[in-house]
Amino acid sequence: MTDSHSILRQQAEIAFGKTQTEFFSRGQALVALDTDAEARNEKTRRLREARKAKELSEPAGNSSKRKRA
Repeated sequence: MTDSHSILRQQAEIAFGKTQTEFFSRGQALVALDTDAEARNEKTRRLREARKAKELSEPAGNSSKRKRA
């Protein structure tokens, strides 16, 4: 069926296909970045909660002896 199209039409179809592929590739990359950011934020939240729980379980005197860098 592509033989019945003109050369210009075939070139336009190829160019459109490349553009469409680039567009969808960008979208997939953005989804991957969003997924990574969500995972990082979730890990940060869990670590923060664990640190707060640890600080609350320690006696009050021990936390003041620690030096923070």
